[in-house]
Amino acid sequence: MIIDTHLHLIDQSALSYPWLAGVPALNRDFLYTEYAQQALRVGISGALHMEVDVDPADIDAEISYVEKLSKTPGNLLRGAIASCRPEDASFADFLERQRQNRFVKGFRRVLHVEPDELSESALFRENIKRMQGTGLTFDLCVLPRQIPQAIALADNAPGVQFILDHCGVPDIKGKADHPWREHMVEIAKRPNVTAKVSGVVAYADAESWTVETLRPYVEHTIGSFGWDRVVWGSDWPVCTLGGGLTHWVAATHAILSGSSEGERTALLSGNATRIWKL
Repeated sequence: MIIDTHLHLIDQSALSYPWLAGVPALNRDFLYTEYAQQALRVGISGALHMEVDVDPADIDAEISYVEKLSKTPGNLLRGAIASCRPEDASFADFLERQRQNRFVKGFRRVLHVEPDELSESALFRENIKRMQGTGLTFDLCVLPRQIPQAIALADNAPGVQFILDHCGVPDIKGKADHPWREHMVEIAKRPNVTAKVSGVVAYADAESWTVETLRPYVEHTIGSFGWDRVVWGSDWPVCTLGGGLTHWVAATHAILSGSSEGERTALLSGNATRIWKL
């Protein structure tokens, strides 16, 4: 059984995604039916929808869109990680509103395309700290050089469960281990941070990567955090940039072939079930 903790759905007839204009390979609809056909074939039994950086005016609409989908018979969707704007004074009201919706399991503010100063502001950090005690998680999508900013957020809000996306976004294609490798060891010292082993095929050379290309990055992530603080995600459809969902699932199983059944279960479903109470 696999719980996919990082699924993006794109429906341009329903929501606005300004950033897609700059990424032609992803600038089309990626709907639930297309994902589900592939997911069921590779053993995915549940999924969390990850916000897709919609236009800020569509944040609430995206939550409603995914929640409505989840109510169709046999649907794989178990919850949503919603977009948010902790840099805004309105975040406190937004947080209180979303706390009433059990379908919302956490939040994310994409940081890797924003100035570092965004997450360093007093208001941003104060608002993230407001999440303490809510049971809601906060996903960290940062570049390796920004991991120190992620560490600062985790230290400032020890009562918030943070999820570090995509193994910390290593530059696999460029074979750039540093400072990613050292930063991963450092952030893993924070007990309130869990790492997401998700979609790293998108950071490798799409034409030439093999299991052994990905293995050092996945194994270093697991080795740094331990089996009880890692979860799995597809990052579909971004993973299509590196071969797609079935290739990523197959590579994951190959990398995990030497681990115990308990370790594999923890990464692929157990930890996610516990963290998000699925």
